[in-house]
Amino acid sequence: MRSASDLQFVPIVDPPQKPPPEWLVALGRFLGNIFAGIGNAIDWALGWLVAPIARFLSQILGLNARTIEIALIVLAGAGLLWAAWVLLWPRWLARRTAPKPVPEWTPDTNAALALLEDADALAAAGRYDEAARLLLHRSVGEIAASRPDWLAPSSTSREIGANPRLPWRARAAFTVIAREVERSLFALTGLVREDWERARAAYAEFALADKATESR
Repeated sequence: MRSASDLQFVPIVDPPQKPPPEWLVALGRFLGNIFAGIGNAIDWALGWLVAPIARFLSQILGLNARTIEIALIVLAGAGLLWAAWVLLWPRWLARRTAPKPVPEWTPDTNAALALLEDADALAAAGRYDEAARLLLHRSVGEIAASRPDWLAPSSTSREIGANPRLPWRARAAFTVIAREVERSLFALTGLVREDWERARAAYAEFALADKATESR
């Protein structure tokens, strides 16, 4: 049997293991000191706080001091968990339910410039009411075509101005334009040039954003 080459009779010696890196040793020592400190704090709390209270209650209630001590520890742990829940749960819930940021969106630059050109032509003829309504209706159509999930078919201009799903630039523009259009329709007073210029500036700020090019 000893002459057989497929049998092993010599004990296998494990190769020497490399010592762990110094940073891992330092990390273990650091964590050990932390846990040792926590353990000392718990021992102090048990020896100087829980134990005297347990002995005092055992004399009053006639129960075993060790039983009361365990009950106090359980109650203290439950109190800590409850405090953590009260402090952390509202923050987690607020973060979970916080509205997602609305992505910025502006109409196509060429389409916006073409709309301003058509509206300016109406305003140049003194038809300020029609120019403002053109800005409102066509810009609503641009949003409905590009972001149909932002608008409902029955959305009014005032609802659009308050819709939190729209970018803030769009809401601000629609608020101004809708106010001028509603005044021209329901107040029985036609818009003047200053009214039109307010509506136009609101649309240009929304549609062209920070672009330097603006149709005149």
